[in-house]
Amino acid sequence: MALDRQQSLEHLVDILKSVAEPTRLRILALLRQGDLTVSDLTDILGQSQPRVSRHLKLLLESGAIERYQEGAWAYFRLCDNESRRSFLAEIVERLSPRDPQVERDNERLTTVKTRRRQKASDYFRANAAGWDELRTLHVSDEAVEQALRDVVGTRSFQAMLDLGTGTGRLLELFAPLYRRGVGIDQSREMLAIARANLEAAGIAHAQVRQGDVLAPPVERDAFDLVTLHQVLHYLDDPETAVREAARHLRPGGKLVIVDFASHDLEFLREEHAHLRLGFSDKQIMEWLEAAGLEIGEIRNFQPQNADGRLTVKFWVGLDQRMLIADTEAALASGLRETV
Repeated sequence: MALDRQQSLEHLVDILKSVAEPTRLRILALLRQGDLTVSDLTDILGQSQPRVSRHLKLLLESGAIERYQEGAWAYFRLCDNESRRSFLAEIVERLSPRDPQVERDNERLTTVKTRRRQKASDYFRANAAGWDELRTLHVSDEAVEQALRDVVGTRSFQAMLDLGTGTGRLLELFAPLYRRGVGIDQSREMLAIARANLEAAGIAHAQVRQGDVLAPPVERDAFDLVTLHQVLHYLDDPETAVREAARHLRPGGKLVIVDFASHDLEFLREEHAHLRLGFSDKQIMEWLEAAGLEIGEIRNFQPQNADGRLTVKFWVGLDQRMLIADTEAALASGLRETV
């Protein structure tokens, strides 16, 4: 998809004015490497919170950056608008990494990220036993990930949305393919893990945000790939989640659902907060069709060890709007040729 790089004269002047100041340019350079709070930026820049907040306000007003809330914390990120974001990235790339101020900022940013990773690691370690128990019941994550690579393919695309992103693993898996990735999760602890994982992998073009998968805080009709990976069994209304996921697809986009087949392991309700004991093909196919998607590939992954009692499945829904539009255009062209 060609990127529209044009901006109005007035808007372009506003953006250039907002970034033509040393501290604000430093802020852009930092946000290009990941989302940060006012507290993070205050620590890195060595300036007072009121002063940093004033710079952020000017950048917000110009549309160069955006703000989102995560519990009591407010995070800042580069704007989502693709052409504007690309323009800002080009400006930041002209900064020399050997500039003394830029070097100091990056050193302090590394300290902030290390602190985040430690906090995330502590949470992961405290909950690892439960996750390890679940892993013994089904096929390895590696087998499922390889199948996901197969179904998504190797062609680059514009944007990915991962609903219920958890540790951010799918954003990491498909990072070489998309220009912009967004992960949504309700849990601040899981978001901390996801941020730490993405930072450790050097992935700066993916962001994670707190939000409800039933009402994702992102634009609709904007993503080429939407994923729901091991999410639906935690929801009391999974059908709505599928419908909402479909609404965020671009024409021609692909929705991939990974979850468990129907099973009878009741202990998962009490010990692991599962609200649904898996799903049948009929259920998922009905939900995909009700959401206006064509049924694509369906795969089963049987457990391979003696303790395995859960079958992992994935279902693919295809947005046909691009195909329909192309077909109608071809028919119209054919009619014109015969007249």
